Amino acid sequence: MKILLIAPTSGKWKKAAKAKLFNGKTFRFSLLSLLSVAAETPKDVKVRIVDEQAENIPWHEHFDLVGITCMTALAPKAYEIALEFRRKDIPVVLGGMHPTLSPEDASQHADAIVAGDAEGIWGEVISDARKGMLKKIYRNKELPDLTGLKSVPRHLLDRGSYSTINAVQATRGCPNACEFCSVTAFHKQTQRQRPVDEVIAEITQIPDKFFIFVDDNLTADTEYAGRLFKALALLNKFWASQSTVAIAEDPNLVRLAAQSGCVGLFVGIETFNKANLKGVGKTCNRVEKYREAIHLFHSCGIAVEAGIVFGFDNDRQEVFQNTLNILDELEVDVIQASIFTPLPGTTRFANMQERIIDRDWAHYDFHSVVFEPKHMPAVDLQAGHDWVTREFYKPWRIARRLWRHAKRPRSLAALPYLAAVNMAYYGRVHNWHIGGFNPATKFEIPANIPGFDQAEIIAPVQIN
Repeated sequence: MKILLIAPTSGKWKKAAKAKLFNGKTFRFSLLSLLSVAAETPKDVKVRIVDEQAENIPWHEHFDLVGITCMTALAPKAYEIALEFRRKDIPVVLGGMHPTLSPEDASQHADAIVAGDAEGIWGEVISDARKGMLKKIYRNKELPDLTGLKSVPRHLLDRGSYSTINAVQATRGCPNACEFCSVTAFHKQTQRQRPVDEVIAEITQIPDKFFIFVDDNLTADTEYAGRLFKALALLNKFWASQSTVAIAEDPNLVRLAAQSGCVGLFVGIETFNKANLKGVGKTCNRVEKYREAIHLFHSCGIAVEAGIVFGFDNDRQEVFQNTLNILDELEVDVIQASIFTPLPGTTRFANMQERIIDRDWAHYDFHSVVFEPKHMPAVDLQAGHDWVTREFYKPWRIARRLWRHAKRPRSLAALPYLAAVNMAYYGRVHNWHIGGFNPATKFEIPANIPGFDQAEIIAPVQIN
C-alpha cells in the first residue's frame, strides 16, 4: 500500500516559500502534523509527504490513499486537490483543524475525514481503506493520551526546504477559554502533556543545537513546564516556542526557561485594550502587566514576538497608531499582526453570523476582513492592519530593534533568530507590496458623536 500525505498551499504563500530574497523558508518548519500521521502508519505501508510550499504534487504517480491536512484558509485548495484524486478513483481523507471543526463542510469533499488527533484512529483508517470500506468520519471517543508517542520520521522531509525540521511537541492544547481561538475548540479547552523523560529523549536525538516547540501554550501548566525546563538545561541546546504572557507572573519560571535555552517566545498579546480582552474571554492577559513582562523577558535574553490582532469590537481608527507607538515603546522584537478572524467552530463564529460579510474560506487567512467591524469600515481595518505591518518592518526600525537586543543579556544566542525573523517579515512586506494607510489621518473625528468620548478615542492607551 502506498499513501500520499499533502500539506496544501495557494497563491502568494507558495511563491513566498521559494523566495530567494529575504529567505522565504524562515517561517517554514517541520510538518509535525503530517509526520505524526506518518508515525502512526503501519510499517508495511509506504508513505510520501508532499509540502506544496516546497514541491509539486506528483499527479502522475499511483497512490492507494491520499491524506490532506488543512486550516480553514486552505480548505478550498484542499478540496480542489481532493477532487482531482477522487476523479482518479483514489480515496481521499481530510484532517486537521478545518475538517475537525467543520466536519459537515469537509465531508462533502472527501471519502472520509479524521476529526481530532490521528493517534488512536489512523490505524483504523488504514485498515478500512485496505478493505475499501472507509467510514465517513473517524473520531476518538476520548482525547488520546500522549504517553509513548511513536518517533516521527523526519527523514521524509527535505531538510533544505525548512528553517528547521527539528520540531518537537511537549503538550497539546490550551486550557484557556479564548472565544476566537480554534485551538481551544479543537482540544476542547484542555491541555495534555507528554512525559518529560520522553520529550527529553526525543530532543537528545536531535543532532542540531536549535529546535522549536510547536506547543500552543507550552507554559500553561507551570509545574510541568518547570520540570521540563530543568531537564532541558542539561542538554545545552537553544529553543523557541509559544506561551501566554502570563508566564511572566512567575519570574523564576522565566529565568528557568532562559537557563534551559529559550531564546524566543511568541506571546499572544493581542491588544492593549482591556475591554477587548474581556470581550473575547482572554482573561489570562493583564494589560497593566505587559511592560513588566516584556522587560523580564528581555532581561533574561528572551526575544519577544507579539501576536497582535486588529478588529476587536472596541477598536476604532486610532488603534493602529496607538498600537505602533506602544510596540515601539515596549521594544517588542517581532510582531505577527493579524485581522480578527471568526474561524468556524469557535464561539465567536457562532455569535457573529449576522456580521460576517465573506464566506469564502480562502479569505480566512488572518490578513483579510471577513466581517463587519463595529466602529470602522472594513476598508479601514484592512488598511490599518497593512499600515502597521509595513511601518513596524521598516529597515530603520529593524536595525534599531537588533541594536537594542545586542545590548541585552545572552544576546548572541537569540540574535541570529531575531534577525532572520525580522528580515523574513520585511521580505513579505517587500514582495507582497504591503502598503495600507493610517485610517486615523483620513479625517478629524467630530467632538459631538453620540456615545463617543473624544478624549477616550484619541488618547493613546496607557499601560504601566
